[in-house]
Amino acid sequence: MSRRPGNPSRRLADDGSIPFVASIQSKSQNSPLLSIGLVIVGAIFLIGYFYSSSGGASSDVKDFSKLEGGASCSSEVLQALPVLKKAYGDSMHKVLHVGPDSCLVVSSLLEEEDTEAWGIEPYELDDVGAKCKSLVRKGIVRVADIKFPLPYRAKSFSLVLVSDALDYLSPKYLNKTLPELARVSTDGVVIFAGYPGQQRTRGEEVAKFGRPAKLRSSSWWIRFFVQTGLDENETAGKKFEQASVKKAYKPACQVFHLKSLP
Repeated sequence: MSRRPGNPSRRLADDGSIPFVASIQSKSQNSPLLSIGLVIVGAIFLIGYFYSSSGGASSDVKDFSKLEGGASCSSEVLQALPVLKKAYGDSMHKVLHVGPDSCLVVSSLLEEEDTEAWGIEPYELDDVGAKCKSLVRKGIVRVADIKFPLPYRAKSFSLVLVSDALDYLSPKYLNKTLPELARVSTDGVVIFAGYPGQQRTRGEEVAKFGRPAKLRSSSWWIRFFVQTGLDENETAGKKFEQASVKKAYKPACQVFHLKSLP
């Protein structure tokens, strides 16, 4: 579309100045408080913008919930804690979390009343804070390759939570890792896995995990559980679904409930 030619006489005064600017200058000269007020209002808007961008007090969780463009299932564990407590009850008193960012998940679990928590970080820890270093130093969080037997005795934990770890394993290693997770638990294993189609930055993934995630469908997982000889915990799954409805919780990741090994 063509623009209408502007009328210079409407934009410029006889002396060549811009009327709107001249008006503001005149008002500013007449009222110094106006300038001060504008500066204060501008500062308030800037502070509000930066605070909302950083997320305020919840910035750590918000940053944690974004895995370079895709959902982090470890952050999903944090959001699902109230639902898990409803579904598993006393089984939440001794929990093992397996997956990246285990320090943050374990720290949150330890804040729960009457809850013991441990963690396994399957990948090297880089640029972690003092709190995470303390958990590792105390042996509460361990760095261990989950493709090999877990460093725990059978039925060491009441419940095992797994997130953002199995998506990076091939079926060859899943055949060994899944039974190990069921071996060290007494009341079941809860798996948080990504949905097919969730996008993640492959360069970032390969740098940290050695390979991009393989996000599988629910039908693929169910077939794999059967092939591996693991049974789904239907009772716990129904309780989880009921609690999710009551608390208006909609998982951003797939959630599977498995029984422990006999």
